[in-house]
Amino acid sequence: MSPRFSVRTSDASPPGVDRRCLNRGNAPAEFVLVSGLLVALALATLHITLVTHVRHTLQASAWEGARLASYYNATSADGADLTRRLITVGLGPGYAETIYAGRATVDGQPVALVSVVAPLPTVGLWSLGGEIRVEATAPLERPD
Repeated sequence: MSPRFSVRTSDASPPGVDRRCLNRGNAPAEFVLVSGLLVALALATLHITLVTHVRHTLQASAWEGARLASYYNATSADGADLTRRLITVGLGPGYAETIYAGRATVDGQPVALVSVVAPLPTVGLWSLGGEIRVEATAPLERPD
């Protein structure tokens, strides 16, 4: 015959105490902790989405400006003006402050170049700071 041992585990309730009473009050604390994490995760996702949207809008505007500046009868200033108008309509004037348009050479090919520098967007009072830089080129048109 083997001796009988009484083993008590951590989830066993003390004698005379209902097990349901031991977990009372845990739900509000868990809710506060989990909801705080979920709100932070949602705000981070929103911020990443907003930064991606702003970057893509800036890139598309720069491409259109470079395309216009690459025409034979257009100037670099025309490309910069179009880029500025597109950014102002799409995002607001605060993002269209620093725009450079000019000519460059890429792999021996003359191109029209449009470069945009804009601030990172802010979600509420929270921002990482910094700036977004995009650049677009289009081959220059040659009269034949």
